[in-house]
Amino acid sequence: MSRMDIAGNSVEYLDTGAGQPVVLLHSTGASGAQWRALIERLAARFRVIAPDLCGYGATSGWSGRGPFTLAHEAMLVGALLDRFDEPIHLVGHSYGGAVALHLARTQGERLRSLTLYEPVAFHLLRTADADDEAALGEISAVAAAVVRSLASGDLAEGAGRFIDYWSGPGAWAAMPPARQAAFATRLAKVALDFHAAMGEPASLRDVERIAVPTLLLHGDRSPRSTRRICQRLAQALPDVTVATVHGAGHMAPLTHAGEVNDRIAVHLEASAALALTD
Repeated sequence: MSRMDIAGNSVEYLDTGAGQPVVLLHSTGASGAQWRALIERLAARFRVIAPDLCGYGATSGWSGRGPFTLAHEAMLVGALLDRFDEPIHLVGHSYGGAVALHLARTQGERLRSLTLYEPVAFHLLRTADADDEAALGEISAVAAAVVRSLASGDLAEGAGRFIDYWSGPGAWAAMPPARQAAFATRLAKVALDFHAAMGEPASLRDVERIAVPTLLLHGDRSPRSTRRICQRLAQALPDVTVATVHGAGHMAPLTHAGEVNDRIAVHLEASAALALTD
């Protein structure tokens, strides 16, 4: 593991392998270790960088002032990208996917390809469409439960609501007590992630300008909010391949890692080969 000090944050990241750089961004509540199997798969062909996002793993929590945004999270990732003198392949899951989408929109010239598994770009649901409104209302209720839990000090209530929404009813109860306790300690950052993803100012029109080859993955058993976001992105992204992981939900990069990693590897190989012909 390596460490960098960036804008008051101590950022921990894994950096291994050689070749075109691939940056992997993890989901809320996890760390770069989420991608362990994919890192092993890619390291023989690519240089793989897997940071712990702000407040997760060994990376310090956000110490800035004012509202936390995706731009703050992207600033930490962007400092890692500054180390490379060539475009990178960017992969993101869930909250990491929302950060990746922000980077693709604002720093697209630094990307060679983009891979997203159900990015929680909740801001894209702020439209006049009734289905979007219903999906946004559903996830807003989960975010509100997390905030109430922090205010009352009953961290388990908000953590349980969060875990059961993404992994299915009973998932929280099935977790070992030690894992429950560890996740509950991260609940304040979970609330910041919600705030950042919902408050992003970008619209679908902004997404239409992302020109890099993009793989968009989703499960057919995922919650309404990310299914709707993926439907919107499939229509808006100009160079996108959409694939469904059957029998999987939002946490498929963990529960169906073999299939998800296979699809990511194929996309990266194709994008890497395309880059060599440019």
